[in-house]
Amino acid sequence: MFNQRTDISVSKKLTVHGTTRRRLLRAGLGACALLAIPAAYASRAQLNEKHLSLLNLHTGERIKTVYWEQGAYIPEALQAIQKVLRDHRSGEQHPIDPQLLDVMQLLHHGMRVSKEFQVISGYRSPATNATLAAKSQGVAKKSLHMQGRAIDIRLPGVPLSTLRKAAISLNAGGVGYYPASNFIHLDTGHVRYW
Repeated sequence: MFNQRTDISVSKKLTVHGTTRRRLLRAGLGACALLAIPAAYASRAQLNEKHLSLLNLHTGERIKTVYWEQGAYIPEALQAIQKVLRDHRSGEQHPIDPQLLDVMQLLHHGMRVSKEFQVISGYRSPATNATLAAKSQGVAKKSLHMQGRAIDIRLPGVPLSTLRKAAISLNAGGVGYYPASNFIHLDTGHVRYW
């Protein structure tokens, strides 16, 4: 169905000379994780559209949309997603990184569920982020939420630990795990996990 190149690529160099045993072990585990990705992830290259279903838990707003089709992002769909993912405290909007949407779409496709992502936090204005960071050490002062490059989500019907493992296997950015608050954090920053 989908004739497009993969948007998420992994390009890490492994130098054997001078490499520690730990690095070699990590590289081997990374290769195993890539092999363990479900067939649904691999079939992504055969899709001809990308779609998302989201529910903003703070505003009650929902969106179910095709945001990419025939090799191009759909501006109207991106704007509609941007509105749903706005800072619910201030009402401010910011463009959402299309790569973040692609990671979410790939993750949802791999989970093989029809439920919508529940959004705990999408875009955060600098003022909102500063207020939250002052109250909690768990909020980064330079959060990627302020750039439209991060989202906090859960997916009904999928155990949070399973969603986290699948997100990590994509090797596409940051993945935070917050089981006490029942969400994972995804971002398009450097690959890292916490």
